[in-house]
Amino acid sequence: MDSRTWTFLTSHTQVLLCIARDPTVRLPDVAVTVGITERAAQRIVHDLVVGGYIKRKRIGRRNQYNINPGTPMRHAQQREHEIGELLQVLSQPAARKRARRDRR
Repeated sequence: MDSRTWTFLTSHTQVLLCIARDPTVRLPDVAVTVGITERAAQRIVHDLVVGGYIKRKRIGRRNQYNINPGTPMRHAQQREHEIGELLQVLSQPAARKRARRDRR
């Protein structure tokens, strides 16, 4: 297996991160950012809605997404953690880099 063909975060996580960055993001833009088809982005958003991770609200011709940060993660090894914890860690890379640099 080529080491460049896999990543640590699933497409579901990548889509959730896109929504966290911009709650009014369009699915074609999510698809391009994540590197998946628009149909795959639609299926993932559907999964996230059904799973209770996000709520979708129609505003005019656009959707607005609200993340439920208190929803537990799905895997048995992480169920004691909420999705908001993951988003918090992954959404602030620049602040963490600065903090590590300042500790040196």
